[in-house]
Amino acid sequence: MTVEKDVTPVQGSSVIHKPQVWGGVAPVARPPRAREAWQSALVSRALLVDVAAIVVAVAAAYLVRFDLEVDVGLLEPRGGQYLLISVVLVEAWVLALGVGGARSHRVLGSGREEVVRAVRASLALFGLVAVICYLLKFDLARSYVAVALPVGLALLLAGRALLARRLHADRARGEYRRRTLLVGALDTVHDLGVRMRRARAAGFDVVGVCVPGGAAVASPLPDVPVLGDVREAPDIARRSGIDAVAVTASDTATTQMIKQFAWDLEPTGADLLVVPGLADVASPRLLVTPVDGVPVVQVAPPGYTGTQHVLKRAFDVAVAGIGLVLVALPLLLVAGVVRLTSPGPALFRQERIGLNGEPFTLYKLRTMRLGAEAQLAEALDGVAGVFYKPKADPRVTRFGRFLRRYSIDEFPQLLNVLKGDMSLVGPRPQVAFEVAQYDDALRRRLLVKPGLTGLWQVSGRNDLPLDQSTRLDLYYVENWTLVGDIGILLRTARAVLSPDGAY
Repeated sequence: MTVEKDVTPVQGSSVIHKPQVWGGVAPVARPPRAREAWQSALVSRALLVDVAAIVVAVAAAYLVRFDLEVDVGLLEPRGGQYLLISVVLVEAWVLALGVGGARSHRVLGSGREEVVRAVRASLALFGLVAVICYLLKFDLARSYVAVALPVGLALLLAGRALLARRLHADRARGEYRRRTLLVGALDTVHDLGVRMRRARAAGFDVVGVCVPGGAAVASPLPDVPVLGDVREAPDIARRSGIDAVAVTASDTATTQMIKQFAWDLEPTGADLLVVPGLADVASPRLLVTPVDGVPVVQVAPPGYTGTQHVLKRAFDVAVAGIGLVLVALPLLLVAGVVRLTSPGPALFRQERIGLNGEPFTLYKLRTMRLGAEAQLAEALDGVAGVFYKPKADPRVTRFGRFLRRYSIDEFPQLLNVLKGDMSLVGPRPQVAFEVAQYDDALRRRLLVKPGLTGLWQVSGRNDLPLDQSTRLDLYYVENWTLVGDIGILLRTARAVLSPDGAY
């Protein structure tokens, strides 16, 4: 039994348990062999993908080194030597990924942590190869390494991405999931349970909770039984075949109690997850530092200025410039159709609120009939919240609905990106009367430039409830990275092709 130390949530699975919505009944004990079976299945699946990716990459490096003529290469003095090096490299690379924990069932499908471990193990291996070649004075061909490493990493990450998609689909069907016991205070157990239910891809099934007061207290989660008091959790996990015990922040969760939990859970093979009292803080901002044997989590402040923002601006300008060149002619054609299908200008201008509350003029293709802004109150029917977009707005033209469905009307905002009013990725810009309703938390949306697309758009668009849209926006504001922006842009293409949430 190992105490989980990863910052990102650990992901595991079970092909045996078919979950209910929350669990609903007291868990039935399951033998350890069943848990070992699904863990081995996941690891074996990842091993096959790793071997295939590495063999292809190393073979490509060998063929490039010998001008794509395998027979000639074997006849050259160093051809056979490089064939032996290739075999050893494949074995060493596969071993390095295993030693580096990249195939641990705890990280498979977890996203960032899985990628970090795979990249770190690969770079460490090639660093070791460089040192060995230097000490042995062996001149390893640069063309060989220049192909093997980048191609291998690309294939490894692509293979892991496909594995993650399959794993998430399996978990959505109720497979490869961990029976989980939540331990802690009522409010923190409720919050974690809701998040686990929402994040189905993480693979946790909450089958019971242990809270102060035990069975005499009402359960903080619907249809999930209270199985006992906090201190009874190890015994309950042992009797019930629990795969993971998640201890949340509470007055009773002392360091000594958590250490005792780890000792008591060792015979069961269940994982112990310690959940700090931190919500919506991305793992790159977290640093775990041991202080006299106690892990202390440091939280780096959000980066609202600095080098990252200079790179973000350069990326925005480059991509927006290229994008405008590519879509200029199609946009002119679409603008012509807008003019033909309804009276009025093709381009719609509206004042929105941007960085630090400064107003700017936003550009869109017009999707409503002329004079639609004067009819806003009628369309809202007296309801005008922070996110006020009506689902069936009668002011939208027939062609406008088509433009909105595929977000074609948003493309002129590439001009806003070039001007510096907006970024490619960020919270969507809102009008003044919406911003006037912001509370202190929502006002943090204005700490970054608004975006052409954002995290909430690739997570459900307008179908998301207000609290979830707000949470996603604030998460982005405090945890954005350039790599994350690129990921959101790639996901945006898929979201645009889906009509869900677009109106």
